[in-house]
Amino acid sequence: MPLTTWKTALAAVVGTTAIAGTAYAADVPSWQQFEATTYTDPTGVRIVNGDEPVDSTGELRQFYDSLTNAPKGRTVEDGLVVNTVQGTDDRWSASQAMNLTYCVSTKFGSRHGDVVNAMAGGASLWEGATSKINFTYVAAEDSSCNTRNNRVLFSVEPVSTTQYIARAFFPSTPKRSRNVLIDDSIWTAGSWSPANILGHELGHTLGFRHEHTRPESGTCFEDNNWRPLTPYDSASIMHYPQCNGTSDDLSFTTHDAEGIRALYGS
Repeated sequence: MPLTTWKTALAAVVGTTAIAGTAYAADVPSWQQFEATTYTDPTGVRIVNGDEPVDSTGELRQFYDSLTNAPKGRTVEDGLVVNTVQGTDDRWSASQAMNLTYCVSTKFGSRHGDVVNAMAGGASLWEGATSKINFTYVAAEDSSCNTRNNRVLFSVEPVSTTQYIARAFFPSTPKRSRNVLIDDSIWTAGSWSPANILGHELGHTLGFRHEHTRPESGTCFEDNNWRPLTPYDSASIMHYPQCNGTSDDLSFTTHDAEGIRALYGS
């Protein structure tokens, strides 16, 4: 879909699933209301914060509780931010980070080669900043490219939805939900190149949260399950433009490079 339409749709999703801005408001939806309005994508996974999956109702409830229990006026001094799980950084081990294998489903049809190239472009943004991570495309697995394929770490598959252009996962996500899903609207996203969009999604696969969950953004608060790594960056590849971001094209920034080195080494 056109970029302007996608922004509107995603803003609506953020407002519904992340309760953007309402963690500090008086009129917070009940758990039942929140659960009922959270989007479930075609694979059966709940989606929060626009493009982040949660694997179970229990995790969704934890996400809801983290929003409604957010302290008022929370401030920190730093962040590109890494996701945390029970206070621990959500990241790959050093050995796994060097072997981030994936396949690209043949179900993309005539767009298969374009997806392969866009994934390589998105991966190179992070790989170019540190020698401690390596995404490896395993073409031999493309014909059986799904979450059940244990010969790759994750799969890249097509999806048909109006809720997002693409979505990914975090390192802590179980294998059964570990995929990058891409809608056809990625090819009509205006100044947002497919490589940069997938660079954003691959940022999630490395453990990075949306930059706009930081209080400096002033909107689109998500939750407190993150740790700061670098100074706040409104132009970060991990920052939605409609959440007071300052990038028009999801470019990879100096702070993004600093963040990946802070988390995985240089």
